[in-house]
Amino acid sequence: MRHPKLLFIPVSSAEGIGEYMRSMIIAEGVKRRWPEADIHFILSREAPYANTCPFKTHQVARSPTKEVAAVNRLMAELKPNIVIFDASGRRSQLACAKRNDAAVVFISQHKRKRARGMKWSRARHTDRHWVAQPSFAIEPLSRWERIKLKLLGLVSPRHLGMVFMPPDEVRRETLQAKWQLQHGQYLLVNAGSGGHKLGVGLAADIFADAAAALSRELGIRTVMIYGENYPKQPVENDDVVAIKSLNNEDFISLLSGAKAAILSGGGTVLQAIALGVPVLGVPVAKDQPARLQACEAEGLIKVAASETLVESARAFIQPQVLQQLSQALASQSQGNGLQQALADIAELLVERANQEN
Repeated sequence: MRHPKLLFIPVSSAEGIGEYMRSMIIAEGVKRRWPEADIHFILSREAPYANTCPFKTHQVARSPTKEVAAVNRLMAELKPNIVIFDASGRRSQLACAKRNDAAVVFISQHKRKRARGMKWSRARHTDRHWVAQPSFAIEPLSRWERIKLKLLGLVSPRHLGMVFMPPDEVRRETLQAKWQLQHGQYLLVNAGSGGHKLGVGLAADIFADAAAALSRELGIRTVMIYGENYPKQPVENDDVVAIKSLNNEDFISLLSGAKAAILSGGGTVLQAIALGVPVLGVPVAKDQPARLQACEAEGLIKVAASETLVESARAFIQPQVLQQLSQALASQSQGNGLQQALADIAELLVERANQEN
């Protein structure tokens, strides 16, 4: 299929950005593999990135899961070959995609969302179910769930693990030169999208304060990436390199050259693990503590609470701690799920083309 049409429908809002970023990474991978692909996104107009998405974008009033009629109307008009629901979509929306002859991919990122995707009412309309977690970071399927899948002949969830654009050495060197960073000698700090709240304030502000304190106390060059959804201007000072946001390829390239990172518990933690970068993880959303605890149980990261971030970071940045984490990271073999995602998309496009013929 020379001109495939793909429609991405990630969860989108004024707060989180993880699902959108994952969909963007996959969309960029599709565009590189199929340059003539026609790629569309459906996004909530409440999301700050809805106006900057580089692909054809269709805006709806709220998160697409809540805009059933509008999303179904768009699917009927666009007639995509594949629809990718990233942690989004109601049963009726998946069914509408199938009625319009599209292959359906559902992405889950934690146990509750995975279980929702495995319900008969949804799974019978699903061609692929990707779990955007490494196997150690989520509980395995129960015996009953495995039996149900087999008896009903439903698609079994497939672990993609981390999904990211591979780091680019030239891009990394360019970014490091731009901000006067020495390879392997800076600390990268990011609280996710920038829109998450902790207590009465923003997680990004708490992380930024910690970045400034660590830079002053330890004399380490610190980079604070605020996030696309951060509603204010980044704080400029002499202690920290303040960056509003980066696309994933730039973020990954800069992360790959860091001495260590302080990150929220979203997908960036898993990306850092795959890159072998020591991480101090701090949960800023309700689905993140379990993920961080699972990674810590494997000895791959350290975890801290936002209330004790600076104190925990002081201990984390010690040479013996970083060396221990680096050794553990070097011994694990987590890959990049982007290639598996593209392979599955290729299979689905062949299936679509065969059906048309």
